[in-house]
Amino acid sequence: MIVAIENGRLIDPKQQRDEITSIYLQDGKVVAIGQPPAGEITQRIDATGMVVTPGLIDMAAHVREPGYTQKGTISSESAAAVAGGITTLLTPPTTSPVVDNPAVAELIVDRAQATGLANVLPMGALTKGLEGEQLAPMHALHRSGCVAFTNARAAIPSSLTLMRCLEYASTHDFLVIFQPQDAQLAANGCMHDDTTCTRLGLAGIPETAETIEVARCLLLVEQTDVRAHFGQLSCERSVRMVMDARNRGLNVTADVAIHHLLLSDENVDGFNSMFHVIPPLRGQLDRAGLRHALLNDGIQAICSDHQPHDPAAKQAPFAATEPGISGLETLLPLGLLLVEQELITLPQLVEKLTAGPANILGLASGSLAVGEVADLCIFDPEARWEVLPETLRSTGKNTPFLGMTLKGRVTSTWVAGREVYQINA
Repeated sequence: MIVAIENGRLIDPKQQRDEITSIYLQDGKVVAIGQPPAGEITQRIDATGMVVTPGLIDMAAHVREPGYTQKGTISSESAAAVAGGITTLLTPPTTSPVVDNPAVAELIVDRAQATGLANVLPMGALTKGLEGEQLAPMHALHRSGCVAFTNARAAIPSSLTLMRCLEYASTHDFLVIFQPQDAQLAANGCMHDDTTCTRLGLAGIPETAETIEVARCLLLVEQTDVRAHFGQLSCERSVRMVMDARNRGLNVTADVAIHHLLLSDENVDGFNSMFHVIPPLRGQLDRAGLRHALLNDGIQAICSDHQPHDPAAKQAPFAATEPGISGLETLLPLGLLLVEQELITLPQLVEKLTAGPANILGLASGSLAVGEVADLCIFDPEARWEVLPETLRSTGKNTPFLGMTLKGRVTSTWVAGREVYQINA
């Protein structure tokens, strides 16, 4: 069986392709681009006016299973992912139980495979129970499917313990992902520590809660020569420190959540809990700094930082609500806002959502070269749709973009040459 996706705008940054052409799939792989291969074409898809890209790769998406199934499941969040053109997502170890033993990692991988939608790649815990004291069994977790290791936002107070974790990871060439936050400086804060925070009478989280931890981690990365990634940075200075480290030859990368490129702390005015996120929405200068870093390779990937919640989690006074935005289905259209604002080009956006994350994680995906696995996304860049609870497949409807009309909608998503999502199907 050969599937022909014809006359679409194929954008593949890894191959430096941006052209109107046809792409052919067979046995789960890309078999030809441009000229049809030998054999009978059994399915033709007219992609005229559409954009065809490698399947998107999300560097941070909570699927909530096991343990928090009232917020989401592997099935529900995988369905949301493919509806957003995301074919691979990286999920943190903050489940219950924590991903600090092979059985939990295998459960996530097995359930994702049984669901048959997106590829769900678990991150393993860096320390047992994310408690910051004893090393987790990283080698066993890696064998069970963990592609990276992190302590999420849980503190590792001892720099010696953190260094031992990084030394072990470096020895086995494991990727370590930091979500930097100094627990004592963040304390009970719930938004960026600035004038809006003061006016609202809320407890603030200063930029130094992030930058001090970035500095500590970078020094230990340099000491141990570990492959390291800094996830969901929110401050310009954090990104500049990572850029400086890269210029010195350190093997470090960074990503930013899409909402930190579009929103600022001023959006919190009105105590709308949908804007309650950690790290908090920063000031306009930090947002401008993050956007500038996109143009200077300071940020290698854009993610959703998807955190679905049940309704009760957001129905309380602002500081008492649980932080996080449900963002799988809005990642691409919100990214297209950056293109519409002429901050970056469409191929640059696609690179931050495909090849960039693939390179960070060491995945073979993120490209539609002949012979590669056929994970791909087809979207209509002009289609408009309204973000409503009933239009979101995720269990979590917690997004500040509810009621907004966004431009750009996925029409079809393919994983390993199989169509796993079709709009209106």
